[in-house]
Amino acid sequence: MIIAKTREEIELMRQSALVVSKTLGMLAKEVKVGMTTKKLDTLAEDFIRAQGAIPGFLGLYDCPSTLLCSINEAVVHGLPTNVPLKEGDIVSIDCGAILNDFYGDHAYTFEIGEVAPETKKLIQTTKESLYMGIRALKLGNRVGDVGFAIQNHCEAEGYGVVRELVGHGLGRKMHEDPEMPNYGRRGRGKKFIEGMVVAIEPMINLGTHKVKQLSDGWTIVTLDGKPSVHFEHDVAIIDGKPEILSTFGYVHEALGISSLEEDEFRH
Repeated sequence: MIIAKTREEIELMRQSALVVSKTLGMLAKEVKVGMTTKKLDTLAEDFIRAQGAIPGFLGLYDCPSTLLCSINEAVVHGLPTNVPLKEGDIVSIDCGAILNDFYGDHAYTFEIGEVAPETKKLIQTTKESLYMGIRALKLGNRVGDVGFAIQNHCEAEGYGVVRELVGHGLGRKMHEDPEMPNYGRRGRGKKFIEGMVVAIEPMINLGTHKVKQLSDGWTIVTLDGKPSVHFEHDVAIIDGKPEILSTFGYVHEALGISSLEEDEFRH
């Protein structure tokens, strides 16, 4: 069952989402050659707690870390390690936080130095697909409309759309109804309702859509070893239209990126 939120609850969720947004912005200044994801994890936990929030992933499903850091062929759920990041890597950082009893949860894929042109294009296309998916989150539409928008855009470029992992409803629990696949058929699936909040998160591979889990029980990697990219936003339906509660603005500011991509989703 989809749990609708009141306007007041959505504003509390916006605060939770912004804890994560600010954390990703702080990390953006630290993600560089020689940095380890273990160190990033420590910085993130301290930063989240300093904002009066609680790390949302730590301990959830026995997760041992504050961040999930997925490097290159890792799709999602990568555990932080002491291996230094190197030139040409990409790292998708997924972060969650609890504030006012509500979860914030979103992700950004960072480039380490100069990455391969084909990887840059994958990053750009995946990010574009996120906003195409968000655009389809409106009254009158269904889960399949969002999945179709993402799938159609990414498969047109020859990329693999991961099937086994999906976005989700968000609220007092990290994972609520509905599941939000990044593939689907228009007009199919659960119908959207006013006040719903979801995490939309395309996970797109340079090659095959197929994935496997590593022996650590967490890290999901592409079957062919090619790079994967992950972006995620928290989005509410307000007055029938999508409104992004999270923001990449802090990341963009830290990286010197000028972007208007979120403007249409601010009421």
